[in-house]
Amino acid sequence: FTDLKSNHNGHSTRTGELMGEFGRLYEQQYAVALFNKMRYDIEGGGGPQNQLLHRKVPLKNKSIFSGDLFQYLEENKKWRNRFLFIPDSYNINYYENKQAHDRGLHPKGTINCAGYRVLTSMEEYLERLNTSLPGVKAKVGSSPFLKFATQFPLILWHPYARHYYFCMVTEKEQQKWNAVFQDCVRHTNNGLPEECKVQTPAFTDAVRLFRQAHGHYGTWDMMCGTPPQILANLVMETLLPEMRDLITPKLKGKMHERQRNWMLISDAVYGLVQSQTRAQYEAVVQSCEAGRPPLETTIRTDMDQIITSKEHVSSKIKGTLVLPKAEKLLKVSIQPYISSILDALMEPTSRGFFEVRDLFFRELVDMSKNLLNDGNKEKLGEHMEKISMLAFHPVKMQSCYEKMESLSLEGLQQRFDVSSPSVFVQRAQILMREQMDDAVYTFEQLLHQSLEDQEAEDLCKTSQRCQDRVIKKFDYDSSTVRKKFFREALLQIFIPYMLKQLSPSCSAELPRFQELIFEDFSRFILVENIFEEAVLHTVMKDIMMAVKEAAVQRRHNLYRDSIVLTNSDPNLHLLGENPPIDWAEEYGGGQEEEDGENAGDPEAQKRRRMKQVVSMIQVEDNVFVLPNESCLEVPAVDNIPEEEAEVRSDTSLSQQSEKQVPNGTKKDVNKNAIDEKPPTNGSAIKEEESTTEMSLQGTESKSVIDCAIQEIENAVQEEEHELRTQKTEESSSLKEETAAEEVRPTSNCEEGARLNPADTNKDSPSSTEEEPLDSPERKGEAVTPSDQQENHITASTHDSSQCDDSGFHSPTNEAAEEKHQAGKEECNDSETGEDTGKGESAHMDHQ
Repeated sequence: FTDLKSNHNGHSTRTGELMGEFGRLYEQQYAVALFNKMRYDIEGGGGPQNQLLHRKVPLKNKSIFSGDLFQYLEENKKWRNRFLFIPDSYNINYYENKQAHDRGLHPKGTINCAGYRVLTSMEEYLERLNTSLPGVKAKVGSSPFLKFATQFPLILWHPYARHYYFCMVTEKEQQKWNAVFQDCVRHTNNGLPEECKVQTPAFTDAVRLFRQAHGHYGTWDMMCGTPPQILANLVMETLLPEMRDLITPKLKGKMHERQRNWMLISDAVYGLVQSQTRAQYEAVVQSCEAGRPPLETTIRTDMDQIITSKEHVSSKIKGTLVLPKAEKLLKVSIQPYISSILDALMEPTSRGFFEVRDLFFRELVDMSKNLLNDGNKEKLGEHMEKISMLAFHPVKMQSCYEKMESLSLEGLQQRFDVSSPSVFVQRAQILMREQMDDAVYTFEQLLHQSLEDQEAEDLCKTSQRCQDRVIKKFDYDSSTVRKKFFREALLQIFIPYMLKQLSPSCSAELPRFQELIFEDFSRFILVENIFEEAVLHTVMKDIMMAVKEAAVQRRHNLYRDSIVLTNSDPNLHLLGENPPIDWAEEYGGGQEEEDGENAGDPEAQKRRRMKQVVSMIQVEDNVFVLPNESCLEVPAVDNIPEEEAEVRSDTSLSQQSEKQVPNGTKKDVNKNAIDEKPPTNGSAIKEEESTTEMSLQGTESKSVIDCAIQEIENAVQEEEHELRTQKTEESSSLKEETAAEEVRPTSNCEEGARLNPADTNKDSPSSTEEEPLDSPERKGEAVTPSDQQENHITASTHDSSQCDDSGFHSPTNEAAEEKHQAGKEECNDSETGEDTGKGESAHMDHQ
């Protein structure tokens, strides 16, 4: 650290020199970008129009994730439990515990993930660590400098900044945190705002020209983060070799200690460089913005003359300088590789976009299934609240992102100076997320409009119509986005290679073309930019043809360029101006609960109101979600939450069924209700269902009644089966009870009525007094098979209740049993009062 402090002034001076060179390039490119932007606004751009709507602020009042894990602290070299909270900025804030976050305390630290890599093993980490410091490498099999508390680590590695070490308890938890960290890296790497049509092009062109001036062509995987972070990476790319030569010989101690000290020194220098680049970049941008008004005035006044002058110079450079040399290079080194590189890009990219489409479709199908079970607007609001953030759910989107991870450009990276395919992988993943969010947002607006325009009685049909419209628009936009991505990726691969081959021979001749430009227009027309544009145009024709052929052959579901959907749904884009939809507040419940809890500190209210996109790690460990299935589970009918009154009524009916089953428990009843087949006697079931509905009308819902009836019927049938098996073991001790039943046959009727409360409520007048068998009202009445089965069930239930009261099973002989059965049949016949049109002889034969 002494050496670091002593050389701090030297490093600051070197950083200032590099930033001064970048500042001059930025000022030049700023004027060119401003001219291109104003020309585009006047002339407009061609190309197909997007069919899906775009959400402007997708993560308003949202947080990504929060949870507990173990973190290794460099200060005391110990593992500590930490609470991590990830807001919509995708920066990782870590706290002492969850209570510290809830109380609004400042975090212990914040991690900006731009430029980081997420590693899942110590071996991979040591391999990268050995390449960071030449000459200091760990021996094979040597023990690492830290031991993880569990076998499921996650490491955040950066080539210049500090490294962070975490570990989890289970592999499933590691996978979910890995998906969350990967999404943080992916989002923060995409730090240049595309809305800035002047600053962003000026910045990227200045960085590219700066690297080319230092001999670095090709893609750059550290072009990630905000402009100050990218500039810090740019400075460290030049400064790091000088630091290694200066500091490495002075590092002392064991190998792991030297590696650790080097990491600390690099992190300290990176922090100092980043603070310098931030201040100087802000100064350069302010200076350019201050001089913007006179530039705009000049451009508006002389737009036609500037365009004419630029086209004249461009034709001269292209015809006399670029074409003769570029055509040979194209035929030998570019054209033979276009189709192979395009195939390598198309396969994983298209599979990723197809997975986005399938995931969107599966989520909507799952929602429709749930609405079939309980289709109301509150349930719809709950499901839409989750689906609205589907694109920003890293765990669910992981299956889409993984498809792009298989991109391989082996054999082509060295030839065309491609540092890593990660540049294309992350760009495609960002496009996948944008397409998913556009599809979800369009579906939200269409569904919300349908619900407002009409009272949608069938929510499933309304959802299906909106889904079909969105899927068609997604297919068209997906084709457009992928074709544009393929063209840009091929240009990023070929253009740096061609510039590297042509620049040595062409750069010396470029100054003579500067004389063809008027001095008043020299700020808007640069010969270096015109030279690169000429090189781009020479290879662009071949790239366009290759992508067009792939679309004509319908490879990977690409649409032809001739298929242009213009104004196919003009009213749809008017919905994009509507405010965002809060499904939970508009259709869901539970707002009153939150209001009661959030009374107090407004900051606490804001934190509690902030909804979290990912809630997967809070799910129980025994819930397993397959990688190709939706994370939404479709509940069965039995698992749908019921109202409190329905639960109480279901409990009371369950208790009644327990009384009917003396040798079983409530668990047995539920088991029988599932395992046993329903009764086949349709008339008995129909009569019992109708009587039960009459007795419980107005107090219980239909679903609870059906469940209770089925439970009672199955329990009674189970007891009938048990009694059949017990008849062979019955003894003569039931003779006295049978004699008593012969004297008072009405007691069986009353007992059966008590066991079947639904029949009691329906036929209460006939159950209180019994008519004799040969009474006039019973003439010509017969017992049908359905009546026999119903009476037999009632008799079995009565025997079961008697057995429960006495505490043992009482046997009987055949004669007494037949007599006992006949008495009960008489009672049940008098209760039902059904007339079947049969003769009295049928009744006597049955007795």
